Amino acid sequence: MAAATLSLLPPASLRRHNPRVHLRPKFSIKGSAPVLTQDDLKKLAADKAVEYVKSGMVLGLGTGSTAAFVVDKLGALLKSGALSDIVGVPTSKRTQEQAAALGIPLSTLDAHPYLDLAIDGADEVDPSLDLVKGRGGALLREKMVEAASDEFVVVVDDSKLVAGLGGSGLAMPVEVVQFCWNYNLVRLQELFKEEGCDAKLRLDGGGKPYVTDNSNYIVDLYFKTPIRDSGAAGREIAALEGVVDHGLFLDMATAVIIAGGSGITVKTK
Repeated sequence: MAAATLSLLPPASLRRHNPRVHLRPKFSIKGSAPVLTQDDLKKLAADKAVEYVKSGMVLGLGTGSTAAFVVDKLGALLKSGALSDIVGVPTSKRTQEQAAALGIPLSTLDAHPYLDLAIDGADEVDPSLDLVKGRGGALLREKMVEAASDEFVVVVDDSKLVAGLGGSGLAMPVEVVQFCWNYNLVRLQELFKEEGCDAKLRLDGGGKPYVTDNSNYIVDLYFKTPIRDSGAAGREIAALEGVVDHGLFLDMATAVIIAGGSGITVKTK
């Protein structure tokens, strides 16, 4: 459809007899493309990820705002009959409650130790498709479920892309036992002193220590520069007594679905 044009030229008679009238150039009023919000982008990525799901699969259900769109879509497909006989293994109590409310059959790793597919979001994605996860507090259960899956599909918007893990300057979480948590906070900060790392105990909305679904605390690491060697960093963190797990998800993603202003991009290893 041709763009509408609004003419501001005066009538011909007025142009002939009134030399003071200044002629203005024509201009066009064109419709602009709608601006997609971050939630719009997350939903687009989630819709694409659900295309990987087939009837009869056992699925790992992720945690967080993007994963919530995936769970909503799965519930709608089950209700419509487009999917059937799927079983979900949730990665948090929050996801468990959401999926149950949508009528998605649920189970655990004890009953289903091998999963066909897990779908989850991420807080950071680097060019090697390594991830930072866990800012929602579910990193341990997420890692257990996603490590047990044949495929792990990650859904993000393009704001989560980084040149190197830790590069966003936002939290890289480490789950620690409550016992002598400050002892481990100090050790974690010393471990990454050269990276200019700042370690902070995560607090809840009431100013008390945030407690995970597994009754642990979280120490958030904030890096001023990207982690130089994420593999070595993961091994060093995991070796500390009292550390339960960390938010570096390395060599786990089989595909990353990225929603951006230019559309959907799928990256695979």
